[in-house]
Formats: sequence, structure tokens, C-alpha cells
Amino acid sequence: MHLLPDEIRHASRQLGPGLITGAADDDPSGIATYSQAGAAFGVGMAWTLVITTPLMIAIQMVSARIGWVTGRGLAATMCRVLPRWLSLSLVVMLVLANTLNIAADIAAMGEALQLVVGGGQHGHALLFGALCAVLPVWFNYDGMVRVFKWLTLALLSYVVVVLVLHAQWATLLHQSILPEAGAGSAYWMMVVAVLGTTISPYLFFWQASQEAELRQRGQALEEPINSTRFMREHLARIKLDTQFGMGFSNAIALCVMLATTLTLHTNGHFDIQTTAEAAQALKPIAGDFAFTLFALGIVGTGMLAVPVLAGSAAYAVADVFEWRSGLDHRLGEAKGFYAVLISATVVGTLLDFTPLDPIKALVWSAVVNGVIAVPIMAVLMVIGSRESILGEHTLSLRHRIFGWLAFAVMLLAVLAMLASSGNTS
Repeated sequence: MHLLPDEIRHASRQLGPGLITGAADDDPSGIATYSQAGAAFGVGMAWTLVITTPLMIAIQMVSARIGWVTGRGLAATMCRVLPRWLSLSLVVMLVLANTLNIAADIAAMGEALQLVVGGGQHGHALLFGALCAVLPVWFNYDGMVRVFKWLTLALLSYVVVVLVLHAQWATLLHQSILPEAGAGSAYWMMVVAVLGTTISPYLFFWQASQEAELRQRGQALEEPINSTRFMREHLARIKLDTQFGMGFSNAIALCVMLATTLTLHTNGHFDIQTTAEAAQALKPIAGDFAFTLFALGIVGTGMLAVPVLAGSAAYAVADVFEWRSGLDHRLGEAKGFYAVLISATVVGTLLDFTPLDPIKALVWSAVVNGVIAVPIMAVLMVIGSRESILGEHTLSLRHRIFGWLAFAVMLLAVLAMLASSGNTS
């Protein structure tokens, strides 16, 4: 069955915040984590992606539903169930984690482009930082959505990398189903890292704010937002969009694991610290084509992820202080919102010119993200169950089960991380 052009366009319009959010999850820092997992443990980590997929879908659908039904960002809704000081504290930690993550991503993008075209790493980083700061200001909401959708195609480079490699698929399947046991604390620390990379708080805030902005635009166009039929259709769109986006995200993560398994792990390269190291080690084994695709994929996904990281911080701060926010507003109409967005990008870029190690920035951002994800997810589930906030559109029993399960998994991951840190100190 072939899709006609009109059907393709219609299907594309159904995908938006969920697809972009899922793709942004595979940022250069995430690719570094998946590369480390594939190099160190082969496909023995693939089971983590199977487990996290339904959990990602569940918690992102909660975020999207809250944004759409309330027409407000996540931080604004959190202020209705938490003391203002606690909401502000969580937002401050989010901004800190996002800024460190931006620093790590910008550094990885600069290193990746340097590998392909040469030149100075810091010069490339400045270029990427400037572009990521200017694009959200230059384009309106529709323009940024189009840019983001095109940038998601960069992630397909990792699919191509896997396809050009010669794989023993039966062996890989067996190893992924029955991973080697007894790998020790390093194995379980990597499990925690993959979970923390896959389920990140900035994704909650971004998707909720994007859905809220969609609702506000619909109200401005006098669409029948509150009609039962319109609400049902849009919630169905959110479900499709989120399922596709999170499935796409983890499929790309699996391809990164497979690529590094087939090239690095099987050839004895077990210790990879950065995406640049992964690309360099891949070159003599898989060839120039796979190396170039892997490196350029880092640049493409970074151009998508950095504005999302900065944007989610800006939405959260604007919500707490009740500032006007949104990509549909001009710079002069939402000064506070754009000030946070630009500042997070600029500060993250400038951190690459300090003695701060990008790897340490990545580790610290993962720690902060892991810690704040737990209370934020608990608040999300409480909000999702309150009729006083969501009315008749509260979460179903199945949705609540998967949402609380995602919370439990993240809680256990953080406890394991803290226990491991205590044992190694």
C-alpha cells in the first residue's frame, strides 16, 4: 500500500511536539552515552531501551496532556500543587542541568565538525552556539517546527551506518536477549546512565509547553478547543505523536549501540568517553563513509537539541514568574523568555572556553537531571490524577500504572547511582 502525497502531508502534520521531543532526546550527550554502552557491553544494554520505551511514552503523554488541557506550561501547573519556592528550586536545577548539557553538546558538535572539515574546535563551537541562539529568535513557532522536523532526519544517519555494516543479526539478537551476567558495578552504572539519558526532565517541560502553545494558537484562530470531539481528536493526535516520537528516539539509540557494538566492541575498543572518540575509532574499522555519517549526525542532532534544552529552560522560568512566553512572540514581546533562552545557550557555549571538562559537565548534568526527574515525575502523576486541574481528561488507570512505574524505575536508578557513588568515595 503506497501513501499518496496528500496522505503523507496529513501524517506529517500529526507529528510535532512528540517527534521533536523524542529526536531531541538523542542529543550529542545521549549519543555519547549510547556509544559508551555499545563499546563497553555490546548489545547487552539493548534491553534497557526496550524497558524505557513504554515508560518514556507514558510520562511524555502525561506532560503533553497537562500542557494541552490546561493551556499552560508545566512549571505554571506545578505551582498550583507545590509551594512556589519548591517549584522555583526545581526550575533553577533544571536551568543548571540544561546549561551544562548545552556546554557538553556544543563541545561535541565542535569536535565532530573538526574531525570532518578540520579547523579549530572552539571556532566551530562559537558558530554552533551563535546559530542555536539566533534561530529561535529569528523564526516563529511554525518556522521552528519546520526546522526541527528537518533536523530530525539527521538521526537517520545512524540507521545508514548500521545498514552499511556487516552484522550477524541472529547472534546479536541472542546476545541482546541473554546479556552477559556478572558484569559488576560498571555495568549497572551504565544502566543508570542510559535510563537517565533517556528520561530527562527538560523533555517534560518542552513537550508540555509546545502543546500549551498549540492550544493558545488554536484559541486565537477561534477553533472549537473545548468541544468534546475536538478534544478527543487532539488527545488521539498527542498519543500518536508521542508514541512515534519516543519509538523513533529509542530506535536511533539502538542503532548507535549497534554501530559501536559492530565496530568498536567486537574489535576490542571498550573505553569510549566522547562521541568524537567513537567517530575516530570507527573510521579505520568501518571506513570514511560510516565515520562521516556518524560525525555529521552529531552536528545535526545537536542543532536540534540545544534550542530545545535552552527553550525548555526559558519556558520553565517564564512560567514560574508568569512572564509572556512562546516562539510565536517577537523578542520585544517576550523579553524575559528570550533572555533566558539566549543566556542558557551563550553561557553553555562560553563554558567550553573555561577549564570545565565537557565530560564532567555531562556527568553533572546527568546527576542533576536524575535527581530532579524523580520529584517532577511524582508531581506530574499527581496533576494527571486531579479533576480540579484536568477535569474529565484525567489519566486512565493503565496510564497511571505506566506513569508510576516510570517514576519507580527512575527512583531506583537514582538510588543506585547514589549508592554506587557512596561505595566508590
